[in-house]
Amino acid sequence: MAKTKLVYVWSLRNAAADKAGQAIEYKGERRYMKSPLEYLVEALNGTKLGDAYSLEAVIYDDDEGSARDRGQVKDYGFSYQPGGQWFYPPTLEVGGRRVNDLLCAIPSTYRRLPLDAAERAAGKSAFEARLLDKLLTLGAELVVLDGLLVILDELVRPGAPFDRKIVNIHPGITRIESPYERRGAYATLDALHGAKGQKVVNWQTMEMKPVPVVDMTGASFHYVDNGIDSGEVILDVLNTRIDPQDTILELRWNNFNNSLFPALQQGLAHMAGLSDVVANEPA
Repeated sequence: MAKTKLVYVWSLRNAAADKAGQAIEYKGERRYMKSPLEYLVEALNGTKLGDAYSLEAVIYDDDEGSARDRGQVKDYGFSYQPGGQWFYPPTLEVGGRRVNDLLCAIPSTYRRLPLDAAERAAGKSAFEARLLDKLLTLGAELVVLDGLLVILDELVRPGAPFDRKIVNIHPGITRIESPYERRGAYATLDALHGAKGQKVVNWQTMEMKPVPVVDMTGASFHYVDNGIDSGEVILDVLNTRIDPQDTILELRWNNFNNSLFPALQQGLAHMAGLSDVVANEPA
């Protein structure tokens, strides 16, 4: 059976915020923060997902010319340096190729512009055009987004070349009707506040209101549209109990291992028709 050509797209700055590839403080001990990319590579190497998919490239949108981006990834840099910190073991391989050799930068340089700049829309369009050209060159058949901090538009419009060919793994339930729904960039923090009976109604001022306690969260694997985590859900997993005393990284670790990693693996298995694939045990 021919393998589906898979391309992974992420933001290094988001992985850096998670301290991916590092041991983090976890309730008085140390635990390794595995990134979704590292987990996916292990699944491709060690489960039937590897019979269905080949990882062709890992694209990141971080902008080395941006002082803000450089500051956010400063502990890692934009490429691995021997002896330095990195997002996953630097020798990590998939299909006989080092993951580092699959890395490709397509920087979203339009983010340097003010939000109200007249040139910003054209800059975003140019970024999506560069991304489209790369995906076509790679022969990408499915694109997985992980922590991409930009909203795609032209690539995912109905009838576009990658309409319903781009999926996202989100660290929260995205079904709007769910009492556990946590969309957007603050999904984990939103869930942590919810476990304390709080709801942030304004993220700029941090104004809050009391709400019923919700002490569970999960992850959704969904198609990408031009909204914020609003695409059709393919599969979700609700399996993360929240301790109100969790730090943000403790909750991220729990949610990755208990919900997001299983949702990523089972979602890809579902799309490949591999009904007998079971997610790896939490690490």
